[in-house]
Amino acid sequence: MFSALRPRLRLAACSLAGFSGASLLPSRRPVSAAHLDVNADPHLWLEEIEGEAALAWCRSENERTIAAVGNPEESATYRKIIAIADAKDKIPYVGRIGGTTGDECARCWYNFWQDAEHPRGLWRRTSLGSFRTSDPEWEDVLDLDQLNANEGVAEGENFVWHGYNVLDEGAGGRWDRALVFLSPGGTDAQVVREFDLPSKTFVPGGFRTDTAAKCDVGFRRRDEVLIGTDFEGDGKTLTDSGYPRVVKSWVRGTPLETARTVFEVERTDLAARQYAYFDRGGVAHEFQVRQISFYKSEQWYRSPDMSKAAPDDATPFIKLDIPNDVTLGTFGDEATLELRSEWAPPRAPEGRTYPAGTLLTAPMKDVATGDWSRCSVLFEPAADGSNSLAGVSATRNFLVLQVSEHVRTRLGFHKHAGEGRWVDETPAEAALAPAGEAVTISAIWPEDSDECWVSTSGFLHPSTLAKASAADGAQRRESLKSLPPRFEASKLACSQHFATSADGTKVPYFLLGPKEMALDGSHPTLLDGYGGFEISLTPSYSGAVGVGWLERGGVKAIANIRGGGEYGPRWHQAALREKRHKAYEDFEAVARDLIERGVCVPEKLGCIGGSNGGLLIGNMLTRQGRSLFGAAVCQVPLLDMKRYHKLLAGASWMEEYGNPDEPGVWEGHLRSISPYQRLRGPCFEGSADGKGVGEASSWAGCPRVLFTTSTKDDRVHPGHARKMVKALLNEVPAAMGGGRGNVLYWENIEGGHGGAADNKQRAFMWALTYDFLWQALGRDS
Repeated sequence: MFSALRPRLRLAACSLAGFSGASLLPSRRPVSAAHLDVNADPHLWLEEIEGEAALAWCRSENERTIAAVGNPEESATYRKIIAIADAKDKIPYVGRIGGTTGDECARCWYNFWQDAEHPRGLWRRTSLGSFRTSDPEWEDVLDLDQLNANEGVAEGENFVWHGYNVLDEGAGGRWDRALVFLSPGGTDAQVVREFDLPSKTFVPGGFRTDTAAKCDVGFRRRDEVLIGTDFEGDGKTLTDSGYPRVVKSWVRGTPLETARTVFEVERTDLAARQYAYFDRGGVAHEFQVRQISFYKSEQWYRSPDMSKAAPDDATPFIKLDIPNDVTLGTFGDEATLELRSEWAPPRAPEGRTYPAGTLLTAPMKDVATGDWSRCSVLFEPAADGSNSLAGVSATRNFLVLQVSEHVRTRLGFHKHAGEGRWVDETPAEAALAPAGEAVTISAIWPEDSDECWVSTSGFLHPSTLAKASAADGAQRRESLKSLPPRFEASKLACSQHFATSADGTKVPYFLLGPKEMALDGSHPTLLDGYGGFEISLTPSYSGAVGVGWLERGGVKAIANIRGGGEYGPRWHQAALREKRHKAYEDFEAVARDLIERGVCVPEKLGCIGGSNGGLLIGNMLTRQGRSLFGAAVCQVPLLDMKRYHKLLAGASWMEEYGNPDEPGVWEGHLRSISPYQRLRGPCFEGSADGKGVGEASSWAGCPRVLFTTSTKDDRVHPGHARKMVKALLNEVPAAMGGGRGNVLYWENIEGGHGGAADNKQRAFMWALTYDFLWQALGRDS
């Protein structure tokens, strides 16, 4: 929510794949074979990301997978998906930079675009008047393919767009400079370059880093940036998780080596940040944030003197006395706080205690002094846990709330009335979105406007974009763009169901399939899930799912399991650390519900998940295997939970999963949810009974499975997938699902944590995925 309330901190383009983040670049250095304990794990050599032997193994497995499934580039699935990805009639979502509300002619509406002619992407701009037309006139700002063909080749890099950060000088600011972030090959590591928007050129002698690293850089003033990065290239200024540990003030015209330190945290913390900005044109804020772990932080605040460089500003920082898991933002001179745990603020009205998931506001000066007598409640979750705050957007005068009720959206509008007071101006007609559809709202330019974008999307309904105003509760909407249908959905229906988990919890899931579905167990069905980091799986339109799966006759289910954010913090916290098995029990409950309702039989049921969802799929393989699933796709996964915290960004996730080095944690719960160890049995600690699942009588064996990852994924180490596949091939008998006929592997050399860097790579990956699944589960299999 913090970035939603300050929308210009970082703006990036969305991709078809859908994963993003960061990790420790130095961990990508080759691991010395002398330090590999092959007695503990003979597959550790596959953690050498670019080791010669490891890459040779990957290339061999890639060839075997293509031979088994077929070359995706020659399939109808690929042709359909790439046509969708490169289509000219996609919605060109735009963001405004500068200009004046109501000026139809200002060319300040920016879009990042990828198609066949611009595989890496084109940053471009237009006017609002032109954007309203069916064929806007675009002005090119930065062509990444051209950049790669010139400068990228010279530097030996192939850059991928990572977004931009705009210079904010407050009221009367020029909005003429941006920091552009470029990633080599799609990694989370990036370089930053200062860009002049009027001239559409990089600033000669401007702010620039040349060595890719996990960096955090933002303007403080025109001639000063605050930067956290791997300053010496040896990792000493990074945390164990690979995020910046030290923040420095870097002044224009001086070498980065002379930048002055303004804030630093411990190496064992997650990250350090310091940033300053103007809110609604005139109110200046500056924060220092010690990110202790994924959800916990300490924060210091001051109202800065922006005429001075950060080290020269004598205004003291005040440590804020707020819960360390609160999400803090600002609205002019007000603070906004979203609670992740129950809290009773000092001197709160009527001595109130507020539950987790509540949204509070109070004057920022009161927050700094610990006075909560004027705090207001803008959202409080229902006592029965049926709703949650899914998002917040701030216009000039309104906070617009996206409230989720059983994974269905309702909008709320609260107008600021000054000094901690708010007026609820939600229209009485504000309706709940239909099941399987979602409405999102975002401010266009909160500096001077209550205008907002309203986007709608559904599993079976193409996305739309409209322009509205928070002033009337977005009741009058100017329709601007609509995505044409990408697949035939007239005979399909979306329904919502609830499965009962092992502990009696009702778990919602969406089901996409024929309107008159015969419940005879015959339908190839794909079950999707994530269940972690308070991330929700909400309705959205995907042409790739449509042409790759639904048009073939496949059925798709989306499980809203615990660990996600569908019902707010309580839903997430119900599956944290030692309670992680609850997420897996929820997913199994949905799978069984699909079978018991007659949608499919286990042989026709597949499962898919990526990243944390890949860990979910790994657990399905080693907990249930063929007893529930006929096929699985495990994408950019975590699988070795014994070593995950030592690989790339893994240390940053210990609050989610637990620290395997802490006494009792590995034996207490992590071993039981670590697919790699469960699979390998007695030669690597194995299951609680001393046997691996391949030897346990309760395990039905591994279904047919495809693992996908990326060499360039510098967040979740590709060694997780590599080692799991190697163990399945070498150590699980063919009769139990091991061996080359059942286990397939694909590793892309680019793409980062999303698995792909451009449309062709994405289309290749998804065509391979859906062709594999149809071969394993389809009617003719």
